[in-house]
Order: sequence, then C-alpha cells, then structure tokens
Amino acid sequence: MINNALNIGIQGVQDGMRGMDGAARQIARGGVYGLRGTADGSGGLIEPITDLKLYERSVEASAQVVKTADETLGTLLDVQA
Repeated sequence: MINNALNIGIQGVQDGMRGMDGAARQIARGGVYGLRGTADGSGGLIEPITDLKLYERSVEASAQVVKTADETLGTLLDVQA
C-alpha cells in the first residue's frame, strides 16, 4: 500500500514538472502578444502563467504524498526493529 502511494506521488511530481515545462515554454513564446494575446484570446500569457502556478501546487501536493509515505514507511520499519 505504501509502495503504491510512493509511486502515485512520484508520478504526480513527474507529471507536474512536465506541465510546468510546457507552461514555461508557452510563456517564453507568448511575449509577442503581451498579457492578453490577440483579440480571440490566443497567444496571451495569462493562461500559461495560471497553468504554471497550478502545476507548481500539484508538484507540492505530490511531494507531500511522497514525504508522508516515506515517513510512514520509516515508522513501520522502526516498529519492526
């Protein structure tokens, strides 16, 4: 069960990092149109900046899952010793 939680947490961190990378690339390319982008809303920076923050929070939450699973495993090993 703990191994599963670790795997889920690690997968969440990896997914979040990929998302952050994609959002950062959009931000780097999006400077041409400014904050809001074109009239149809494309090419702006607001959405990728929001996505970047969302992925940041996702990585933080997933890292907390990994930390909690690690602490739980450490406690179980201490009890067994």
